[in-house]
Amino acid sequence: MSRDEVKNALLQKIKDKTAAVAVIGLGYVGLPLAVEKAKAGYRTIGIEVQKSKVDMVNEGHNYIGDVVDAELEDLVKKGMLSATTDFSIVKDADFIAICVPTPLDDYQQPDISYVRNSAIDISKYLKKGSIVVLESTTYPGTTEELLLPILEEGSGLKCGEDFFLAYSPERVDPGNKIYKTKNTPKVVGGVGKDSTEIAAAMYNSVLDGCVHEVSSPKVAEMEKILENTYRNINIALANEMAIICKKMGISIWEVIDAAKTKPYGFQAFYPGPGVGGHCIPLDPYYLAWKAREYDYHTKLIETSGIINDSMPDYVVERASKILNRLKKPLNGSKILILGVAYKQDIDDIRHSPALKVIEGFERLGSIVNYYDPYVPYYDYKGAKRTSIKELNKQELQNADLVVITTAHTNIDYEFVQSNSKFIFDTKNAMKEVENRDNIELL
Repeated sequence: MSRDEVKNALLQKIKDKTAAVAVIGLGYVGLPLAVEKAKAGYRTIGIEVQKSKVDMVNEGHNYIGDVVDAELEDLVKKGMLSATTDFSIVKDADFIAICVPTPLDDYQQPDISYVRNSAIDISKYLKKGSIVVLESTTYPGTTEELLLPILEEGSGLKCGEDFFLAYSPERVDPGNKIYKTKNTPKVVGGVGKDSTEIAAAMYNSVLDGCVHEVSSPKVAEMEKILENTYRNINIALANEMAIICKKMGISIWEVIDAAKTKPYGFQAFYPGPGVGGHCIPLDPYYLAWKAREYDYHTKLIETSGIINDSMPDYVVERASKILNRLKKPLNGSKILILGVAYKQDIDDIRHSPALKVIEGFERLGSIVNYYDPYVPYYDYKGAKRTSIKELNKQELQNADLVVITTAHTNIDYEFVQSNSKFIFDTKNAMKEVENRDNIELL
């Protein structure tokens, strides 16, 4: 078959929904994507190294907040969605999406081993007339400099002639009530126009949000980095302003409320105990690492990371000063943390600053408990922690200080205020509470 024949055959499969889909990695990005592919009429198989997740999917049991339980169960029962640990099923796949983790190592450098290993495994089974799309957040150049040679060498196929390759960054905001995988616009950049066209055709057939095509994978990779670096820098600005405002005796929360009345030129970002999640704390470091290859030092980006990374220690320092005023030493004080998820109303603790706040208190001798209705337990640095079962009067009254690190909306903050000795609110979660005599804001 000629290149045009290979391309048109794949486009036809996408159009008539006979394309077989494989999604590698069934986490916060992969499982919602697999569900949407299956809902759109594509028979979809998820490949996951964790057998426990494979078993849950095949039993129709959901473990991701943004996936509707009944939808997953129905798709599995209909045979539209299944999961496996066996990479060899790639040999039957027409569309392969890579949705694996891209963490940082101990030296704040990109760990792309999951992406590399996935590419190696795919190359063993990649068939002619298929397309591979990387969705994992990474540094500009990963698709063309890492994936492309691995896939061509391992498969013996030629990109743009025998198979196609593109990058389309994941856009997942856990807990967002409006924008889900289905209705969030998608950016697509392929290795050549044919790859872009094919990837865009697949996403257009699945998603309600528009597909925005760019000229190359590097543009799409950089676009994703820009999204999260923008947020990281503006959060750092809010955090630094909070520190300055505290020294001046000004409420940063009132300042932001006033500033956001301007209908142009200002977008509100808020301070807190740090930044969490998989993207915002990590992505700027991907760019900083790649920029060094071009002999450039990302001063603003790295400074914002330093500011945000310092916030858990700042929270502990402020808490110490509050306790001092109450004639209590930090060493031996009982601290109750409210919320360990990295954002409100979800169960995700990835890179949550609350975990570092807890670590900071315990390092200085405090006795720490936590309450989070979404996170009944978690493992952190090899230790398992369990939430108190109920946020009752006794638990609140026993605490020398209550520290709010996540603004969950299903907590009765009036109850918290009326039964606590003192509260340090780092998220302005208690803004509607009238009696503020025992409340201090970040």
